[in-house]
Amino acid sequence: MSTPDMIRFRYNQAILAAAIIAFLGALPLASARTYLLPVLLIPLAVGLWAWRAGTDADPRGLRLRALTGQRRIGWEQVVELTTDPRGRAVARLDDGRQIVLPAVRGTDLPRLVSATDQTLPDLAG
Repeated sequence: MSTPDMIRFRYNQAILAAAIIAFLGALPLASARTYLLPVLLIPLAVGLWAWRAGTDADPRGLRLRALTGQRRIGWEQVVELTTDPRGRAVARLDDGRQIVLPAVRGTDLPRLVSATDQTLPDLAG
């Protein structure tokens, strides 16, 4: 359930639409022979991942969601929020690990920080 102060980051829903189209396109192939039925699992898994995966941020911390599970990280564990060379947002934890935040781009970092109820320093002044 979403709270008013929670910020949700999700992948583009065009991925879900593409998965639905791929599923419908694979139906004739999968219905031709019974051993081809597992072909339907690929667009189904991609569609479920696109619908579910992402990052939720609130004042308590981050919740990273994947296809089959989720992980909660408190803000007290996060040492630094940065970007990687591909432009994805990365959280560096106090134990030295770096975790890529699903569906969060580097340009989304100010929105992500706003979920902490803290402010970013004004670097322009």
